[in-house]
Amino acid sequence: MSGADASATNTAAHTADTPQLLLEHHLKELRLPTILREYDKVARQCAVEQVDYQHYLLRITELELLDRERRATERRIRQAKFPVVKTMETFDFLAIPSMNKTLVLELARCEFLARRENVLLLGNSGTGKTHIALALGLAACQRGHRVRFTTTAALVSELIEARDDKKLLRFQKQIASYELLIVDELGFVPLSKTGAELLFEMLSQRYERGSTLITSNLPFLEWTEVLGSERLTGALLDRLTHHVHILEMNGDSYRLKQSRRKRASSSER
Repeated sequence: MSGADASATNTAAHTADTPQLLLEHHLKELRLPTILREYDKVARQCAVEQVDYQHYLLRITELELLDRERRATERRIRQAKFPVVKTMETFDFLAIPSMNKTLVLELARCEFLARRENVLLLGNSGTGKTHIALALGLAACQRGHRVRFTTTAALVSELIEARDDKKLLRFQKQIASYELLIVDELGFVPLSKTGAELLFEMLSQRYERGSTLITSNLPFLEWTEVLGSERLTGALLDRLTHHVHILEMNGDSYRLKQSRRKRASSSER
């Protein structure tokens, strides 16, 4: 092949590759990674099936939207800071017969978030309150809502630290932006006067602006032991219970039952 022929061949190959290179460049600039990854494979499938260009575009844009939705859900789950991911399917409702399963499944539809209603999970330790809280939080993330999970002790610690660093207002605004705030384990540790007041202020700011879910091993009458003030406790309960769903989860510890079953199974073997 002469030099002129080789040059013409290279020019033709470069020209043939240019549309593909430009297309891939544009898809990267437009941040359409799924279409970038799938456009050629889907085009070949559509050619075999003799699908017209409109249906081809429909297929690849649907893939992009589905993948974008999946990535957004994963991002919301990461931002929620769940200690572990729990689902409603893995909860043993038979272990806590006193619990209102119908209400739990209704709450899992997350319609209460639009109404800015609260949820209180009350019951003995080990009855699955945190599991249900995590499962409701996951359901909310999957339905497009912004969620934050924290324990009472961790939230109070963050509030005090933010106040000391003169960043309290910024932190309060950040917490207020979540459509669902899950505060786990209210009642495990008594709070200082400052901690109780900061927690009260935080939760009061969410009143009728966002939903708050709280788990506690204490009945309402004993919340004063944690918050240290009857006046503060009364004011907080007044706000929390105005628009509320209460789930009572009393019974034997689910974890204790599991432990007993394992020991019994081990001894039988």
